[in-house]
Amino acid sequence: MSKKTLLNSKDIEIILHRLACQLIENHNDFSNTVLIGLQPRGSFLANRLAKLLEKEYHIKNLQLGLLDITFYRDDFGRRKAPLAAETNKMEFLIEGKKVIIIDDVLYSGRSIRAALTAMQSYGRPDNIELLVLIDRRFSRHLPIQPDYRGRQVDAINKERVLVTWKETHKKDSVYIEYK
Repeated sequence: MSKKTLLNSKDIEIILHRLACQLIENHNDFSNTVLIGLQPRGSFLANRLAKLLEKEYHIKNLQLGLLDITFYRDDFGRRKAPLAAETNKMEFLIEGKKVIIIDDVLYSGRSIRAALTAMQSYGRPDNIELLVLIDRRFSRHLPIQPDYRGRQVDAINKERVLVTWKETHKKDSVYIEYK
C-alpha cells in the first residue's frame, strides 16, 4: 500500500479558519446554534473548531456536544469486530435549535443518517447542517451532502482517506491510501 499526502498541518489550519468564518457568517453569535461532533473521529474536528471559535473569534457561550452513533448504525450487527461505544457528551437539548453536525470524512452518508436518528433523543431541531473536513463525493450511498466542506476528494472505493490529528497521531494530516 502506498499513500499520498492531501493536506498537511498548515493546510488543515487554514481550512479550520475558513470553516470557522463560514459558520460565523451564517450563525453570527451562535445564540441559537449548537455544534455536535460525531464520535470518535468527528469529535477532534468539533473540539478544534469550538476552541478556534471561542479563542480566535471570541464567540461566547458556544454549545458543543459529542454524539455516539454506534448503536444507530445500519451495519451495527454486520461488523466482524464489536464496536466500542463511546459515551454521549450532550448536556443540552436541541429542541428548536440550529444544529451543525461535524464529522471528519463524509463517505457513504450512513454515519450521518445514524446521527439524525440518534439526535431524536435530544429534541427536534429547527435546522440541521453538516460540516465535514473531507467530502468523498463519488462514494455516497445516501442523498446526503455537506453544507460546509474543508476539501472535496475524488477517491474511488478502493482508496481510503485517512485523517490524523495531533491529539492522537502527533500531527495533523490527511492522506489518501492506495491499495
